[in-house]
Amino acid sequence: MEVTAAMVKQLRDKTGVGMMKCKAALAEAAGDLGEAEKILRKQGVATAAKKAGRATGEGLVSSYIHTGGKIGVLVEVNCETDFAARSSDFQQLVHGVAMHVAAAAPRFVRREEVDEGMLATEREIAREQALKSGKPEKVVEKIVDGKLEKFYEENCLLEQPYVKDPDRSVGQLVADMVSKIGENIQVRRFVRFVLGEQE
Repeated sequence: MEVTAAMVKQLRDKTGVGMMKCKAALAEAAGDLGEAEKILRKQGVATAAKKAGRATGEGLVSSYIHTGGKIGVLVEVNCETDFAARSSDFQQLVHGVAMHVAAAAPRFVRREEVDEGMLATEREIAREQALKSGKPEKVVEKIVDGKLEKFYEENCLLEQPYVKDPDRSVGQLVADMVSKIGENIQVRRFVRFVLGEQE
């Protein structure tokens, strides 16, 4: 199938990736827009991985107050340059992350921050539940691993499905922005306030 300029433009508008990369992805996907977008997202994850070691000394602290003023969020997202931090794409990303934190109430930014004691407790609970349901011992470990993955997905910001696009995680959202602006981006920290909630 021939890749037309209109198809390239449509993919570029959807992903924000350069024209030549969009054209190559469409050619590889035989003109299938959905498949081409997947190809670009996989490339974006690879690009993000390459840039992950670079220093992020700039960025933004942004706030989001949910309608009614009952939930408030502060989030810090870092990038490499002030130029990128001032771009509308980066600002939209940071605002989107703050809004997601308000809606999804993550407890950690990434899985590495989860306390070992908490993981041990989750593991023990999952094992007890699996054994009580009569599952054989060799299946129990797989069930425990599955439950831990679910725990990470529910509690770690970067692994949660993004509230505005549940087909991708917040981590994928960040990786897509890394490939779009060409800089390392790190969600550094957040704090979520709920009116009347005790620490």
